[in-house]
Amino acid sequence: MKPALTLSPALLAGSAAGIALIAGAVGFGLAHLDSTHTPAVMGSSDNRKVLYWYDPMVPAQHFDKPGKSPFMDMQLIPRYAGEDEAGQGGVQIDPVRLQNLGMRLAAVQRGDFADDMTVAGQLDFNQRDIAIIQARANGFVQRVYARAPGDVIGAGAPIADILVPSWGGAQNEYLAVRRTGNAALEAASRQRLVLLGMSQGLIDSVAKTGRPVTAITISTPISGTIQTLDVRQGMTVNMGQTLAQVSGLSSVWLTAAVPETQAARIKVGQPVSADLTAFPGQPTTGRVSAILPTTQADSRTLSVRIELPNRDGRLRPGMFATVHLTGTNSSALFVPTEAVIRTGKRTLVMLADGKGRFTPAEVQTGRESGDRTEILAGLNEGDKVVASAQFLIDSEASLAGVSARPLTMQSPSNPAAVEMPAMYQTRGRVEVVKGDAITLSHEPVPAIGWPAMTMTFKLKTVALAKGVKPGDHVTFKFVQMPDGPVIESLVPAGGQ
Repeated sequence: MKPALTLSPALLAGSAAGIALIAGAVGFGLAHLDSTHTPAVMGSSDNRKVLYWYDPMVPAQHFDKPGKSPFMDMQLIPRYAGEDEAGQGGVQIDPVRLQNLGMRLAAVQRGDFADDMTVAGQLDFNQRDIAIIQARANGFVQRVYARAPGDVIGAGAPIADILVPSWGGAQNEYLAVRRTGNAALEAASRQRLVLLGMSQGLIDSVAKTGRPVTAITISTPISGTIQTLDVRQGMTVNMGQTLAQVSGLSSVWLTAAVPETQAARIKVGQPVSADLTAFPGQPTTGRVSAILPTTQADSRTLSVRIELPNRDGRLRPGMFATVHLTGTNSSALFVPTEAVIRTGKRTLVMLADGKGRFTPAEVQTGRESGDRTEILAGLNEGDKVVASAQFLIDSEASLAGVSARPLTMQSPSNPAAVEMPAMYQTRGRVEVVKGDAITLSHEPVPAIGWPAMTMTFKLKTVALAKGVKPGDHVTFKFVQMPDGPVIESLVPAGGQ
């Protein structure tokens, strides 16, 4: 066995210092080597090369160095190598990510687009088929016929017997005049009985029997249900007093609640089919009879009245129904409804070029039928749009600074829908005039959400700024173009 090697404390301390010195030297060398072999990247903290700087509001204008945007009061943003042009060409998404998202594409199609609509409705009494039963003279109720509100009765059903004492004397006078044989006097006396409230049938009965009739039976002229009944045995009634109200059931009203946004699609006479939950599989048909002139403030719906026949009396007011309003078919461009993104201020779809690149595009939508939405402007037949996962792709495009393709820059499917870019007007003070550009401190533009700020506009023609100098106050009109806003009209304050 060899003897153990023993090191003195001084030797151990010297060795540790040497090792630390060597490690430091090696580390310095590696760091120096790394710094000498890594290329310098201007303006980048993650080793990406900056191609240029740009203003997201005017992405077509490029700058060689960072700083503040000449158009807006904000810092310029760097564009790195390998990235897509901001607002141009859309956003590129890796195919593996698209597969993981379960993305589906759908083609913009043209075909028959039914102008049908399905809404909710409720049955109600036909307010034109109502009988008001009143007392025709002062009297006393001798008998009632065990009626109650809600009872369904037929036409001619008795309501109450009323004793009218004042009729006795008038009827005796009529009988006396009739016995004279004077036709003219008899006619005048008969007319007096009619004015006292007697019916022709009652007068004929008095003339036939020769005896006064002072007790009469009040009956309903129509069949239906008793809505109100205000007569009881022994009570006193006055002429014109309402004894009962009867609502007919030969027909009923179906009141459908149509969203006010669909009001233009409803017409009087339009055919209707109604499915009642009480009678599944047995639709009832009718037509729109009226569109009421007021809108329900709480639900923002129009009340549409449909009159339905009810010969067998099975339709009861208060029943709910699903109402199918049938319209005409017309040719239209459409996309799946799930492909439409509504932001509140505008409507977008995500356009796909088939190579993994996607661009948000503004569209103008029209009718909806089932799972399809009509496109009035913004797309052409055959375009491909994202039908699922479009919200995630739209978020990706927003993060990448991709601007939506404006509606005014597209070929509309309906030529009358979009004719020219929207023009906006505001006022401002001239700061700088240089060539075909002018810098203005302008007031807010609420139509596009712009606050008051200082920015540079292009002039449609240099002549617009003739005679205008810094400090002048002007009123101007401009349009939004892909490379920034362009002034179409510039008038000094107080000018015409």
